[in-house]
Amino acid sequence: MGMFDSFRISASGMTAQRLWMDVVAENLANTNTTRGADGQPYKRKEIVLAQTPGTFDSALQGVQVSAIVDDPTPGNRVYDPGHPDADKQGYVTMPNVTPVTEMVDLISASRGYEADTQAMNAARSMFLKALEVLR
Repeated sequence: MGMFDSFRISASGMTAQRLWMDVVAENLANTNTTRGADGQPYKRKEIVLAQTPGTFDSALQGVQVSAIVDDPTPGNRVYDPGHPDADKQGYVTMPNVTPVTEMVDLISASRGYEADTQAMNAARSMFLKALEVLR
């Protein structure tokens, strides 16, 4: 493991966590979007993380977002006959976004980002101490 590998690993985690927070923000912004560009209700998005490709010798390469996928769970049907997107029975299919779940995901992503920041700061501190010893 090289001297700057810890920075690269932490940076990859920070990048993934930041993208997760962006996806959560998009989900929250579209909580009530009943008709998107495709004419369907908004579908909650999730990220899929994967290990950064590398050799067996360098197994600790960090993470990367391999995909952003739609959550396949169906949306809630709400009775609102006055809504412009209501069907013939008066039901509107709402997005499958639950604000409580999104807030939990947001807290998890921000804590992960914070942990990566602390790991990067700890590595920086160790490198500075090593440089002081060499003087």
